[in-house]
Amino acid sequence: MGSRRPSLGLLRREPSFTRLFLATIGSGAGTWLALVALEVDVYERTGSSAWIAALLIADMLPAFLVGLLVGPYIDRFSRRSLMINADLVRFGAFAVLPFTTSATQIVVLAAVVGVATGFFRPAVYAGLPNLVSDSDLPQANSLLQAADNVTWALGSVAGGALAAAAGVHAAYWFNAATFLVSAALLMGIPQSLLQEAAAASRGHWQDVKDGLSLAVRSRPILTVLVAWNVAVFAVAAMNVAEPRLALRTFSAGRFGLGLLMGCAGVGLTAGALLASAWIARRGLPNVYGLSLLLIALGIGGAAASPNVWVASACAIVAGCGNGAAIVCNSLLVQRGAPDALRGRAFAVLMSSNFALVTAGMVIAGWLTDVIGARWMLAAAGAFAGAAGIVGFGLARRASAPQAVSEGELALSGQ
Repeated sequence: MGSRRPSLGLLRREPSFTRLFLATIGSGAGTWLALVALEVDVYERTGSSAWIAALLIADMLPAFLVGLLVGPYIDRFSRRSLMINADLVRFGAFAVLPFTTSATQIVVLAAVVGVATGFFRPAVYAGLPNLVSDSDLPQANSLLQAADNVTWALGSVAGGALAAAAGVHAAYWFNAATFLVSAALLMGIPQSLLQEAAAASRGHWQDVKDGLSLAVRSRPILTVLVAWNVAVFAVAAMNVAEPRLALRTFSAGRFGLGLLMGCAGVGLTAGALLASAWIARRGLPNVYGLSLLLIALGIGGAAASPNVWVASACAIVAGCGNGAAIVCNSLLVQRGAPDALRGRAFAVLMSSNFALVTAGMVIAGWLTDVIGARWMLAAAGAFAGAAGIVGFGLARRASAPQAVSEGELALSGQ
């Protein structure tokens, strides 16, 4: 089967995909590096965890709003231009950050970056099916997702080291430079390879409605909307409960917490890299259901673990399922939406994910203190298990997906 060719060979065969890959890995590394600097900068200015929360919300909330309110622009405008302009906006924001004088200014600039990222990421994954053949699409998604996980792990460590050695301003300047490099790489990709044609508009709010309608009319996208939102709620709860599990339940200290988080990152990367081979052998529905069940198994195992070492091994299992499931999510959406609607489909789903992540964190933040970390993780594992069962059932029905056409949506919108 053609899809069994080595993943890294794709980087040699498809130069435009290689440019996209390098652009995302470069800007991603800089972003994670700078996030540490942003948190350090805000905390040192204010001494307040509430300001850290405001910073994180300012980074995430714009992407949620983009998906709900202006997602159609990702299909109506040139995706390449959107990505390049997003990089230039992020460059400008980080170039200004060294000159800020208050935490408020930092949070505002973080929101500007969040808006740009809200356009950039859906445009990347919406344009990806046009850069590679369908048989190479699982490998392309695996590579992009694995790169994102690696930059998350290494960029965070490097950000802490750079902020400690040279100050937060050095991290800001470094990240600004990565966005310029990313924009330059994207300029080398022909516009026609990222988008068949700019989508025609039926009026902005009708375009928004079309994106929402697609999410429930396309079986593959509905699969992600239902199953992954349940799973991401569980993962968010796990992330909130982890610090209490490591620091209080296991008395493992900061090292134990770092070990848990690092092992989750290892699992994420492994799962993303292995996903395409698993899909080639077992089929997308089986891999999707199994991936979600691995998340459940890992979270549940951590809840029952006697010490941080066993829990860390469970975190690898959960991370592996998480990484593979994200690759499956991308494939389901890419194959379940026509090119003219794909950008807003990703934007809508990312918005719903942000909403469920926020809800999961808020609920788990209160409930973990009430029932304890172990019971919170057990409940999160049950949620993830339910997501696995639902995801497998829905994905089986979407195993030979036919994308909902623009014409079908036009008729349904009358």
